[in-house]
Amino acid sequence: MKKPVKKAVKKPVKKVVKKVSKKPVKKTAKKVLTPVAKPRKADAGKQIGRILHYFDRISVAVVELNGELIVGDAIRIIGGEETDFKQVVDSMELEHEKISKAKKGQAIGVELKGKAREGYKVFKI
Repeated sequence: MKKPVKKAVKKPVKKVVKKVSKKPVKKTAKKVLTPVAKPRKADAGKQIGRILHYFDRISVAVVELNGELIVGDAIRIIGGEETDFKQVVDSMELEHEKISKAKKGQAIGVELKGKAREGYKVFKI
């Protein structure tokens, strides 16, 4: 007797599924170097105001005062990353008239020797 011939049976193709690990994957990012600002001294003096507006063509700043300022006082302007300078107040104006003394709450015009922007702080040293 002859043996029966087995017919070829198609087996279903197994799909290969990769198992996703539940552990968080560490991403390797390039380090971005940021410029380091100069450390500023904590003893900058007493803050007496802030700059409301700066006229760059004539180098004049409108300063809103929180304290008293007299012609001849030394001031320090700090703001941004690179702005930090000192100067002596040579003249001040209030309503386009020269004054020698300004009080708290006044907005005065002061000629600056460096550039400034709105929001920079004014210290009396």
